[in-house]
Formats: sequence, structure tokens, C-alpha cells
Amino acid sequence: MTAPFSARIQRGTPRNLARLARLLRAGELVAVPTETVYGLAANALDARACRKIFTAKGRPASDPLIVHIHSLAQLAEVAEPNAAARRLAEKFWPGALTLVLPKKTCVPGTVSAGLPSVAVRMPSHPLFRRLLKLAGIPLAAPSANPFGYVSPTSAAHVRAGLGRKIRHILDGGPCTIGLESTIVDLRHPRAPRLLRPGAVTQAQLERVLGIPVRPASKSAAKPAAAQLAPGLLARHYSPRTPVTLHQKISSAAARRSPADEAWVFLAKPRALMGKNIFWFDTHGRLPGVARRLFHVLRLLDGKKFARLHVELALGEGLATAINDRLRRAAAK
Repeated sequence: MTAPFSARIQRGTPRNLARLARLLRAGELVAVPTETVYGLAANALDARACRKIFTAKGRPASDPLIVHIHSLAQLAEVAEPNAAARRLAEKFWPGALTLVLPKKTCVPGTVSAGLPSVAVRMPSHPLFRRLLKLAGIPLAAPSANPFGYVSPTSAAHVRAGLGRKIRHILDGGPCTIGLESTIVDLRHPRAPRLLRPGAVTQAQLERVLGIPVRPASKSAAKPAAAQLAPGLLARHYSPRTPVTLHQKISSAAARRSPADEAWVFLAKPRALMGKNIFWFDTHGRLPGVARRLFHVLRLLDGKKFARLHVELALGEGLATAINDRLRRAAAK
């Protein structure tokens, strides 16, 4: 028999938040909502607590964690900020932007994959912000799912993936962005690098910094090596079902395909219906595509199709982030 779920999904009442804050201070794990995806949180300054994250997720020690803070004042407690970091923080925090900076000694090597840097962000989700303030400590939190699988954007997703490994899930509703944060390497502020694209775009970063930001590398990180930031491996965010990507899906090809292959369009296709026809957003608007991307991949993975055919997004900006997740989901 399959073991029952041990995790409880809990509403964000004042009583629940106070209790979860106490548990986090005591070294326990709590799955939390953010505007990007749900995270699995622990005290970022407690190496033992953070090791529980790696155990629950089956995450390799070479993949670092993002440290979440409540206020700008906390940044200097965990990292060495520079002028470029302060400009980006003042513009985009709270929000979906993570900054990689030299770390303070209080941050355990467990959090940073043994590197002298740390990834930090200030989330905007109101419930998570209340929990951060009540806990009074920075919280390390990668996505709350088994390592490498499709990221969770609801409390139900977390319970489906980690419900037998953790005990506490804070329900903050569906994630409003649906993609992990943009990550920028600012260890060398005159040569910023985009490590992972997200809702904050390269063009937005360059407007604030006033200098070019080197785009995300197309070469994948080596799995065994310590990573500078999460989300850099070739295969990630991946359903169990094989994924084939298309620049543009032909309705004729979808119509002729076997019934056990699913076709996922950006927008709802006209005059094309069937049990294997799906779409991310009714009108194909990119924020809607991003918000539903992981939800749709999870949904179809549960339907036992032989293959998923997925249409790539057009353009730059948010489309770059969407396509980054899709290419990693489809990687062999």
C-alpha cells in the first residue's frame, strides 16, 4: 500500500502563520507560496535545517538555494551588496528578481553549494512576506517539488510531489507569475550576467543598470559541479512524458496524429477540437502562458500520453523565459 500523505495544507490565518514561523525558527521545513512558484523553506542560517531541503527533494548538494529576505536591510546581513545590486533591488524588489553576490560568513556552505557567493531575493507574495516578517530570519527556498520535476504553482502540486516527505504546506493560492525568478550575477557589477531568464527581462535590467547585461548562456552547467545558481542544468522542470518542441504547431499535423499524443498550443486553436488538444492561454497572451505553463505540463503528465508536442513562444522578454523552461523540460 502507498503511504498516506503526511503534509497538511494550511490557510494563512494569523494563528497558522505564527505557528509556522515558530517551526521555521526551530529548524523545520514549510512549503510556502511565492509569486513565482511554491518554495520549500528552511532557516537559511541553519545548515542542518537546509540539509533537510536537499533530502526531501532529492536535490544534489551542487545545486544552491535562493535566500529569501523580507527587507532591503536584510540584504547586507547575508551578502555584500554593491551599487548595481542596490539599483536593481530598489527598482524590482519585492519581486521576481534574484541577485547573486558575495556571501557573508553567516550563510552556510550548504546553501551556496560551497561557493563564496549567495543568491538572494525579496519576494512580493503578501502571505510569504508576512511569514518572513514573523519568522524574523532569512529563508532558503528552492521549488517545492522532487528535484528536476515540473515546478509547483499551487499547494495541491506541492502535496502531490512532496506530501509524504514534508508536513507543512502554506496555501497562498495559485502563483501569479508561474515561472521561477530571473537570476542575475552581480559579483562583478561592471559585467553583469543573466543566469536564468524570468519575468524581469534582460531589457529591463539594462535600462536600470545603463550597461549591457550578458545574456544567459546556452551551454548547460555540468551536473556534478557546484552551480552558481539554480536552474542551470540542461534538463530541468521536466515531466515524465517525453516532450517535443515546435516553433509553430500545424493544425493539420495535430489532426493527423495518434490519439495518445497531446498537442499544446500557445492559444486556443480555432476549429480544432479533441481529447488530445490543449493550450496554455485562451488568447496566447504571454503572462497567461507563463502562469499556466507548469500547471498544463503537470496536468498532461498525469494523463499518460505517449508524447507531448508543445509550441514555443514567439518574441523576446517573457517569451525567452518561457522557452528556457520548455527547452529544459524537453532535454534528454
